[in-house]
Amino acid sequence: MFNVNSCSSARRATPSRVARSFRPLITAATAATLLVSSLSACSLVDGPTDVVNIGYQSKTLNTINAGTLLRDRGTFEKALERLGRSNGKRYRVQWHDFSSGAPLTAAMIATQVDIGSMGDYPLVTNGSKSARFDDAATELVATTGYNPQGSLNQVVVPTSSDATELADLQGRQVSTSLGSAGDGMLATALERAGIDPDGIQVANQDPSIGAAAIEGGQVDGLAQFVPWPQLMIFRGQARLLFDGGENGVPTFHGVVARKQFTRANPEVMTEFLRAMQNTSDVIADRPMASALRISELTGIEPEVAYLYNGPNGMVSFDPAIKPQFAETLAQVKAFLVQRGSVEPDFDVGAFTNDEYLRQLYGADFTARTGDVANPSRLTGYDGTCGLPVDDPATASEVWFQGEAETRKAATPTCLLRQIATGGTSEVRAGYVPDTQSGLKLFAAQATWVHDGSTALTRSLLPFATERGAQAYLDNHPTAKPIGFDAAVRAAEQVQ
Repeated sequence: MFNVNSCSSARRATPSRVARSFRPLITAATAATLLVSSLSACSLVDGPTDVVNIGYQSKTLNTINAGTLLRDRGTFEKALERLGRSNGKRYRVQWHDFSSGAPLTAAMIATQVDIGSMGDYPLVTNGSKSARFDDAATELVATTGYNPQGSLNQVVVPTSSDATELADLQGRQVSTSLGSAGDGMLATALERAGIDPDGIQVANQDPSIGAAAIEGGQVDGLAQFVPWPQLMIFRGQARLLFDGGENGVPTFHGVVARKQFTRANPEVMTEFLRAMQNTSDVIADRPMASALRISELTGIEPEVAYLYNGPNGMVSFDPAIKPQFAETLAQVKAFLVQRGSVEPDFDVGAFTNDEYLRQLYGADFTARTGDVANPSRLTGYDGTCGLPVDDPATASEVWFQGEAETRKAATPTCLLRQIATGGTSEVRAGYVPDTQSGLKLFAAQATWVHDGSTALTRSLLPFATERGAQAYLDNHPTAKPIGFDAAVRAAEQVQ
C-alpha cells in the first residue's frame, strides 16, 4: 500500500504483489500507473515518508479547487511541510489524474488513493461500493463546487439538428457516461417529461469520446457534465437542448476520503480542506487569472473556463456541504439503486461527515453551510448605459481581445451595445444570464428575442434554448425573435 506508508516498504513492493492486493474493480492498467507513480514519489525522498495519494479529474472544472488548481498552487504541500515541522513527520503528496469518477473509485477501493474528488452520482457509488471493505470505506467530507439549480449537467445536439426538445431525441442515439451526473440528469429529465427512456438509444462513452462523436455526426445528442456541453457550444459544434437546472435538483461535486486514512491522519485532512478553501478564495478573488491558468493546465479554452469560474458563473466554488444536498443524495441513491450500482441499505446520511469542515470554519460553520449564494458576484458600473451592475438576473460582461479584464454591463442589451460601439476590437466572449433562469450563457450562442414593450436597456433578451425563447414569445405577442448580429445592431440605437 502507498497511502500514508513509508517509502521504504513501497520499494519492496513488486507489480505482481501490488496487483494481487487490488480488489477486482481496479484494472491492471490502473494498478501499473499507480505503482509507477508511487515508486517515483519514493525515489525523490530518503527515509520514512508518509505518502498522501490524491485522485482528481484535471478537465472537470467543478473540481479544480481540489485538483488542478490546488495541485498547481502547491499550497497543500506547503501546509504539510509546516505540519511536518511540528509533528516530526515527512510527507509527500502524489497526484493521480483520472478521466472520470469510475476509475478513481476503483483506485480508492484498492486503497491506492486516499482523497478523491468526483460528481454527486459517482461519489454515491463510491460510498456504496467501498463500504464493503473496512480499509477502503469512504465518506463525503466536502463539496468542491455546485449549482443550486442543477445546471452543471446539460444535453446538447449538433448545431444542424432539428431537435428543439428532449422528445425529439426519441429513436435517436445519445452519448452519455452511464452512472455519471450527466446520465442521471438525462434519466430524470426523461421521466419528468413522460418520455420512455427505452425509446432513446444510449451510447455509453467517456465525455471526450462523446464530444468527438457529436462532431463526427455519429450520435444525435450528448448528455454530460462540466465542461463538455459548453465547450462544444463555444467551439460551434453544438447547441443547448436541455439544461439540467430544469429538473430543479441541485448538483455538486465533492471530496470523498477513505475513513481509515482520515481517522489515522485527521490533521492531514484538515490541512487539505484548508488548502482547498484557500484555492476557492483565489478563484473568487481572481477569476480571470484563474481561468487563464486553467486553460494553460488543461487545454480548455479560457473563455469556457471563465463561464464556469467567473463571477455569477455556473459553478459556486465552496467546500461547505449545503443542507440542500441531502435531498440530492437521496435522489441520486434512488436512481443508482434502480440501476443496480448502489446497495439499497446504503445510508447516504451516515456517508456525510462534516467534522473536518466544522473544525475549519469554527463559529462560522452554520453561516457557511446555510449560504448558497455564489461567492463570486459580478458588480461594478456600466459606463455605456450609465447604470450600476448589481442585479445577478441581468448583470453581463464582455471580454475584448487584448484586454486583461472584462467590461461590465448592467443588462444583456447594454452588453450588446458595448459590442456594437467597441470599434474594431475583437470579442473573445460575451456573457449574459438566461432571461428565465439566470444561467450564465455565451452571448453569441444564445437565442435572442426583441421585446419592444420593455425598457430600452432591457429590450433584447437572451435565452439558453430555442424552446425557452419560444415559450417567452408565446406569452408576449409583440416580442419577435432576432439573430445575434441583428441584436447587436439594434442595441447600437439604445440610448
